[in-house]
Amino acid sequence: MGFSRADERGYIAMTMKYILMLVFVLISADTSWAAISRSRGSDVHIWSTPLVARPGEKLGIMAVATSAELSELFVTDPEGRRTRLGAVKGGGPPWSLRAALQAPARGSYLIEVTRAGKVVDSAVIQVGKGAGNRGSGEWDLSTQALFAAWVEHLFNDPPEVSLSFPSLEPVLRDPRRNFLHDYLSRGEDSQFPAEPDCADLPYFLRAYFAWKLGLPVSYRFCSRGSAGAPPHCGPPEIDQSFVRTAAPAGAFRKTSRRIMDRVTSGTGRTALRDNATDFYPVPLERSALWPGTVFADPYGHTLIIVKWLPQTKERSGLLLAVDAQPDNSVARKRFWEGNFLFAVNPNAGPGFKAYRAPVAGGGKRGWILPANAALDQRSGFPSYSVEQANLTPGDFYARMEQLINPRGLDPEEAYETTLDALMEQLETRVGSVATGEKFLRTHPGAVIPMPRGPAIFETVGPWEDFATPSRDMRLLIALRVLADLPERIRRHPELYLLKGESAAVAAKNIERLHARRSRERYVTYTRSDGTPWQLSLAEIYARRPGLEIAYNPNDCVERRWGATPGTPDFATCRRRSPAEQRERMEMYRPWFREARRPPR
Repeated sequence: MGFSRADERGYIAMTMKYILMLVFVLISADTSWAAISRSRGSDVHIWSTPLVARPGEKLGIMAVATSAELSELFVTDPEGRRTRLGAVKGGGPPWSLRAALQAPARGSYLIEVTRAGKVVDSAVIQVGKGAGNRGSGEWDLSTQALFAAWVEHLFNDPPEVSLSFPSLEPVLRDPRRNFLHDYLSRGEDSQFPAEPDCADLPYFLRAYFAWKLGLPVSYRFCSRGSAGAPPHCGPPEIDQSFVRTAAPAGAFRKTSRRIMDRVTSGTGRTALRDNATDFYPVPLERSALWPGTVFADPYGHTLIIVKWLPQTKERSGLLLAVDAQPDNSVARKRFWEGNFLFAVNPNAGPGFKAYRAPVAGGGKRGWILPANAALDQRSGFPSYSVEQANLTPGDFYARMEQLINPRGLDPEEAYETTLDALMEQLETRVGSVATGEKFLRTHPGAVIPMPRGPAIFETVGPWEDFATPSRDMRLLIALRVLADLPERIRRHPELYLLKGESAAVAAKNIERLHARRSRERYVTYTRSDGTPWQLSLAEIYARRPGLEIAYNPNDCVERRWGATPGTPDFATCRRRSPAEQRERMEMYRPWFREARRPPR
């Protein structure tokens, strides 16, 4: 009696199942095979967490690719059952899929990742049979791609969510965010503080990742520069405390503390052509601006890219970043002129920069830092480029706008997007001012010393923690950017979808829209007597002169929001900064009015 086609298909399926089960048996017999990645293309790699997978404990899976988007993740369990894993997508590039097995049993699990219906990579993960795969132990392409995907997933909330944390600790201690949480299975993430400030944040994240993956990490001590020259850095310190070993939390605590004691705001502002730096400039191309890339502004502030959202028919594109403040708070922000300050200054090399990772070589203890000339497409790292050195601020922002919204933006949509970014900045300032107010309420009679001259922007202690001169200068710039949008439309009509309308008519429409919307949007702050007070954006614009001297935490909270005698919310003001500090603030007022940081 012959086989039907259905019988033949069933026979083939049953045979393949037995073959697959036999492979699992053979793999399981060799307990030294803790995790196997069978790469079918150098651009895809599968990672798992924790390092030692245990029965009954959640097993995290992340597939990362550098050339194209991934489709789905599949798992075949020890019984031969193949199922699709619900995965969270990230990025592009690099692209990632993140999923989890909630309570795997002991045995071998085959993980497969597909692209356009075809399996492009697979790995066998042993649950309950030894340590897993930590990669090559070097900052190669797959490791750099995992770092980028890991950073993205740390802050991967919907774009409409206002994401802010009191420090980095709640981010790293949340297993839903942190793919590497408890990676070493020692409860290690609760054993150290995680409170980096602005300059420390990119180093802290790199060092944390290096600790978990067994990688070297480097850093330099750099000057802060001068009026006519950018910062200069000393020789690199390459720390190997984590290399190819599961170092305890104490080792990370020691290394991260040493790094944060050494680095300053000068490390990001080094000259773009300098070889002796921790960060080097990259091309303004989507393929080079991965999550984890830093943006160093000319005045010492640093942000880190965390996510790109592509432009669609329904919404504008977004580039999202995070930064840390002197009070250690961490917040997510969108790219726009009010957050990303770019200027051509002789004392800084601003722009987007990548980490100069140590590579194996003949230097001290076997590691060296690649020179600029070696950082090209063949190196596996983002290419070195001085493109940004040749751009005016207008050119820089126009170039970034084309990357974020390549189809162009409707003028009203551009206005609303910029307005939302400004309101985010104002809400962040509400929290910063409240933090300073809380400190002085718990220290009655205290007066925070005010530094002299340019040091008001760069100092340590309570002034750095609770004063807001840098943030207020950025706020004043941001207010100007929104108000100047009509003029931007007139200057760069090619960036906008005018739909047959002239640039002059479109700009006039935005002026009318701004007059209306600035009366409708507002922030709420808490006055000295504990009562809430609403300020419309229109009122904040009217208070710009007051905001030029509103950064001193010794002043009452009402003055810090630009209130003056005669404004309705001033009545509850109970505190004034010393007369000598007020005199100097008046001397420094032109810096803020002109949005011009003074030379050191």
